[in-house]
Amino acid sequence: MLTAIQSASAFFHQPSARLVSDLVSGMGVSMSFARDEEIYGQDEDADLVYQVVKGAVRTSRLMCDGRRQIGDFYYPGDVFGIEPDEEHLFSAEALCDCVILVLKRSSLRDTAAGELDRLVYAAARRELKRAHEHVLLLGRKSAREKVATFLLNIVDRVSGGGARLSMSRQDIADYLGLTIETVSRMLTQLQASRIIEFVGLRDFKVVNPSALARLAE
Repeated sequence: MLTAIQSASAFFHQPSARLVSDLVSGMGVSMSFARDEEIYGQDEDADLVYQVVKGAVRTSRLMCDGRRQIGDFYYPGDVFGIEPDEEHLFSAEALCDCVILVLKRSSLRDTAAGELDRLVYAAARRELKRAHEHVLLLGRKSAREKVATFLLNIVDRVSGGGARLSMSRQDIADYLGLTIETVSRMLTQLQASRIIEFVGLRDFKVVNPSALARLAE
């Protein structure tokens, strides 16, 4: 999963991707969403591109048997909602009060010519790689290693040594294929081992980065 995030980060520093991000920032319409409010639904037309300005976003898909699959989490600066097909595979919801820039794909296509097609292709490759890494995370790591990897990924996507768990424990459990009780127990163990330290219910900082990295590996 770290590789996937690093790959995504590298992609968004390429000229074409930066161009698309700048276009969304420059031309997008700002919209506000309250906590848990739906931004778009699964199977809806994917005719808009989104960028997080403030807050955090979760993508998820509800299975026919009622189970929920978490797709990913997005933070300020992240562009999301780009699909290789005409419909959204996942829905997107605000994890907290959010400000989102919204831009029509047609506007992006008209302005950036072939850049949208390149972005869609790269997004599809990135999501496929993330899916492969997610399978590895679910199948080959212990519960403690899964939670450590998840926390390290969050820290890698924000500045500094601390971060905020905008998502609920249930979100983390669904993403990692664990129970909420197991997630809570692993977080407690990591804090007891002085690897992380919670400052309140959701804010945490990494006390022992090398130990967290070893668990994530």
